[in-house]
Amino acid sequence: MTQQQRSPYDLPDVAGLTIGILGGTGDQGKGLARRFTIAGHQVIIGSRRAERAQEAAESLGEGLPVRGAENPEAAGTADVVIVAVPWEGHKALLESLRSELAGKIVIDCVNPLGFDKQGAFPLAVEEGSAAQQAAAVLTGSRVVAAFHHVSAVLLLDPEVEEIDLDVLVLGDDREATDVVQALAGRLPGARGLYAGRLRNAHQVEALTANLISINRRYKAHAGLRITDIRQSL
Repeated sequence: MTQQQRSPYDLPDVAGLTIGILGGTGDQGKGLARRFTIAGHQVIIGSRRAERAQEAAESLGEGLPVRGAENPEAAGTADVVIVAVPWEGHKALLESLRSELAGKIVIDCVNPLGFDKQGAFPLAVEEGSAAQQAAAVLTGSRVVAAFHHVSAVLLLDPEVEEIDLDVLVLGDDREATDVVQALAGRLPGARGLYAGRLRNAHQVEALTANLISINRRYKAHAGLRITDIRQSL
């Protein structure tokens, strides 16, 4: 008997997952930490210094299920780990955490960008993209690319109840991308959409430069919406 094909809309229950965020002291990391704690997830903010990580956790407000820790503890304790570090320190940090991240779903949202007088532009990456670099370093992990285009300003703004965008999710492991799509859907107003294999992460990361240009011109915090996908994900 042929196995019944899964619907692309069938996603797992991820409500009980603990999320670690490496680079959680930056605005993007703190913003994601805030939204996931509001959604009920336990979150561990990682940093090189536990004190700095704890300060970032406390800055999100009282009563939220979030704490700070050094990067190895955040990486080793969490069920799923988000990498939100600056591009310059990306490879070195991942190399230092290979053992802690082994077997885990690692979500890379790093955008390799440069800036000059003309604005933002994508940088060339030897492996093809930041996500592919992560996969090359973390051969024992399940690397997924996602959350590249979510505005930190909106994530951190307490007056913004819903984030109006689709999160593009890329990866080579169907089970892992399903988990990340479901996590994206935990952000009110957002959807996680599968957008291809990890080899296609370059253009998703690079598109951030275009969004920065849009946001500067129109003084906005624009994201992306994909048409003709039914809403009930």
